Amino acid sequence: MGDFLIATNDMIQITVPPPAIVPQLMAPIPLIGTGTTVLVSGQPVCLQGDELPATIAGPLTYTAPPFVTPGTGSIQIQLLPTNLTMKTVQGKAMILKGATFTAQFNVQSPAMQPTPGGPVPDPLMVKPCTCQFITTNLKTQAG
Repeated sequence: MGDFLIATNDMIQITVPPPAIVPQLMAPIPLIGTGTTVLVSGQPVCLQGDELPATIAGPLTYTAPPFVTPGTGSIQIQLLPTNLTMKTVQGKAMILKGATFTAQFNVQSPAMQPTPGGPVPDPLMVKPCTCQFITTNLKTQAG
């Protein structure tokens, strides 16, 4: 049995573990599909590579109390085989709802903790995250 295809306007939810806070990842982020030859409810299907929307592809600000002076980092998503079809469209696999998968938030400039002796940087340069796709598609499946 297949799983539901992910298409434009479906969402990705990325959960960053506390105490880290990445404001741009607090709410689910809408996806934009680039699969022009396959439509789901009239919307382009999402292909491998569409899982990282442009709105969160660039540097993101974060804090991780007590490191309250914001730092920056980027998100890197690792899809599982259960999140991708075997069949390709335009040379890429289509994205499936699949199981929860992982991502990591890679710190580029660490958040800082202000102290009387000067700022102290956040020592955790990689923050493991969990992700899931959210879809309203309950009809179109692939495997």
